Amino acid sequence: MSNDAVSFLFLITIFFGCFLSTDSYSEILLPTQLHRISSPVTCPAPDPNLYYQPVIGIVSHPGDGASGRLSNATDASYIAASYVKFVEAAGARVVPLIYTEPEEILLKKLELVNGVLFTGGWAKDGLYFETVRRIFKKVLEKNDAGDYFPLYATCLGFELISMIISEDNNILEEFSARNQASSLQFVKNAYIEGSVFQRFPPDLLKKLSTDCLIMQNHRYGISPAKLLGNKKLASFFEILTTCNDEDNKVYVSTVRSRNYPVTGFQWHPEKNAFEWGTPSIPHTEDAIRTTQYVANFLVSEARKSSKRPVAQELRDNLIYNYRPTYCGKAGKGFDEVYIFE
Repeated sequence: MSNDAVSFLFLITIFFGCFLSTDSYSEILLPTQLHRISSPVTCPAPDPNLYYQPVIGIVSHPGDGASGRLSNATDASYIAASYVKFVEAAGARVVPLIYTEPEEILLKKLELVNGVLFTGGWAKDGLYFETVRRIFKKVLEKNDAGDYFPLYATCLGFELISMIISEDNNILEEFSARNQASSLQFVKNAYIEGSVFQRFPPDLLKKLSTDCLIMQNHRYGISPAKLLGNKKLASFFEILTTCNDEDNKVYVSTVRSRNYPVTGFQWHPEKNAFEWGTPSIPHTEDAIRTTQYVANFLVSEARKSSKRPVAQELRDNLIYNYRPTYCGKAGKGFDEVYIFE
């Protein structure tokens, strides 16, 4: 047989081999494909008791978030974009609660949201403190009236509601916990059922207590002894975790209310995934998972709210009506902020 004939037979063999192989492969179906052929797919109906378009109100903080580099207006306030992204990443939208707005406007905005977030910062008096106090009071009133209405209070937010609940503006203590990553120490017999930690997988819960997965950035806080020594705080809050500062002083780092859907953090769950201004912010996969689980808990709580805002009124007040400003060029501080003047 000639070389040309051998080559021809080889090509014919390859052609039919590929054809048969392709044809055979096309008949191999996954179990899920077989199921779809044999019966139509049905999607379970959404839980009618939950609201799948939740909205979170975030209270703005005095200043521009950049020590006056972006705005020197005396009435300027801001919301770090990381808080907005934190909420959006879990499936909710944001309405800014601008603290300088008249009380009637703020109260009207509270009727558009399904929960509230108090951010970190430094302001502890004046109009800002009074605004936070009014909103906190309204949160409790809503829950007492049967409207499930969660509150997340981060860092300064937790400090402020501790002052409000205790009715003691000097309740806070000084700690050295600026720009540092840390672990969380769960208190003995901490009951996490129904808390922010309930949905954390066991491996991540363990790592929270051994690895530096969370970000601290505060000068003030409250020790377990001082919280438990105040009857009003002790009856309102249950301590879930503590942390040690640079001087090995212990402070309360996570709490939840005994009777309300209120969670307080001395740490910053929003920073891991959305802030880059300091090298001490943890960005490992486990740190990002921590951010995601905390955000998911907030939004899952907000879905229990009975509030159903008017669509157009809501759209008129969403954070989408504002533009974030990039302020991370200095390599420190927040990466983006929303500024309100």
